Amino acid sequence: MYSFLRPFLFQTDAEKAHHFTLAALDKAYQFGILGKTENQTNPTRLMGLNLPNPVGLAAGLDKNGEHIDALAALGFGFIEIGTVTPKPQEGNPKPRLFRVPEHMAVINRMGFNNHGIDAMIRNIQRSKFKGILGINIGKNAVTPIEQAADDYLICLEKAYPYASYITVNISSPNTKNLRALQGGDELSALLEALKNKQANLAAQHGKYIPLAVKIAPDLDKAQIADIAHVVKQVEMDGIIATNTTIDKTPLGNHKLANEAGGLSGRPVREKSNAVLKELVAQIDGKLPVIGVGGITQGGDAAEKIRLGAAAVQIYSGLVYRGPELVKECLRACF
Repeated sequence: MYSFLRPFLFQTDAEKAHHFTLAALDKAYQFGILGKTENQTNPTRLMGLNLPNPVGLAAGLDKNGEHIDALAALGFGFIEIGTVTPKPQEGNPKPRLFRVPEHMAVINRMGFNNHGIDAMIRNIQRSKFKGILGINIGKNAVTPIEQAADDYLICLEKAYPYASYITVNISSPNTKNLRALQGGDELSALLEALKNKQANLAAQHGKYIPLAVKIAPDLDKAQIADIAHVVKQVEMDGIIATNTTIDKTPLGNHKLANEAGGLSGRPVREKSNAVLKELVAQIDGKLPVIGVGGITQGGDAAEKIRLGAAAVQIYSGLVYRGPELVKECLRACF
């Protein structure tokens, strides 16, 4: 079905096509057309959670948790929704999403557009999904970077009862100064505050919800070592490597190479894998790493597992391959 729809979708504005595809997916699910794409027989342990398989959906596709049931029917072992912020926000001006078909790439500068954490929770409550659900949290654009921890703490508290795990997004290039939170002192202060809140919430709710942090691919070895030191020191539960890159050089002289925003898809694969490999070495088995970035075929997912990832996530590759990519990654990761 997707191969039939793709030519039409690629003639449409990328953001409009995104919403159309998700609406069509919901309809297919509602009418029973959509079924499990693959028998999930590759159980995986991640952050103390039991996954039916190690292939997950990365955050960004379903920012508000409006399509959880339909997406889960594609065969993912876990679903991550968001990024969500305490208050609703429009995000950056349109157009803000661009396909680069020649490179199987996507450029986005969405800017955490979402309906806010309260709307997301209502959507989760309406869904029937009983599997592993991650909630990716961020800060509002209007919140000063010095007060960023307040936004993350609000989202953590509200999301806690509904999440299987929670991801702290400090690596989007589309919120001003956000990546500064990856620095040693800033990162340590933020994650310590979140870990303290996590302990209080675990006692309050009688359950422990793991915390992961998502990092950028634009890090050198020294920065990766600093991050590894902090996440081990504060005893984070997991780390996701990586988000989109600000480096557009892989696009060469392409007309979209000067567009602002994060680049994802095939061009980020090598950079993402380099960070993953170095991070796994620095972490030394102290916590699991989820590999994401540049997965456009099953072999890409298998490569991240070989490099030490405990699980993988996909997103941009779905734009070009559709649900077939999920099946391919499942087979490759067995």
